[in-house]
Amino acid sequence: MDEKDRTLLHLLEENCRAPLSELAVLAEVSEEDVKDRIGRLEAAGVIRRYGAVVDWERAGDGNVAAVIELKVSPERDFGYDRIAARIARFPQVRSLRLMTGAYDLQLLVTGPSMNEIARFVAEQIAPMDRIRETATHIIMKTYKENGTTFAERGEVERLPYSF
Repeated sequence: MDEKDRTLLHLLEENCRAPLSELAVLAEVSEEDVKDRIGRLEAAGVIRRYGAVVDWERAGDGNVAAVIELKVSPERDFGYDRIAARIARFPQVRSLRLMTGAYDLQLLVTGPSMNEIARFVAEQIAPMDRIRETATHIIMKTYKENGTTFAERGEVERLPYSF
């Protein structure tokens, strides 16, 4: 992988629907080279998939999202990998990361209600072997997701002030 590949990756990350002609100009390579490079990056598993950043609130979706932090006892010879693989299989889990700090794993989970998320944590996650502690944080509003800003800036309303 060279600098042109990295440039293409950044461009695709920003807009995966950009036409090859635009990518070629911005990466300073030919369209055929862009097509070949993208094909190689896909085959190597560097590009995992293409997707959209959706503002589900505007789409009218009533789903609730939560960040769940887990303290986990790692397994000998496997560390956190096997428990992470088990957790990743749940469709409610949108992302899963190994973290430094007070907690070991961080999950982003979605569900139709706070009750469903609470039930998922209580019935599926917390009882798992090796889970020592959970902390659930409900996401109240998303301002930025994957580099895309959701909140639109309107005019700032100043409050009247007097002595």
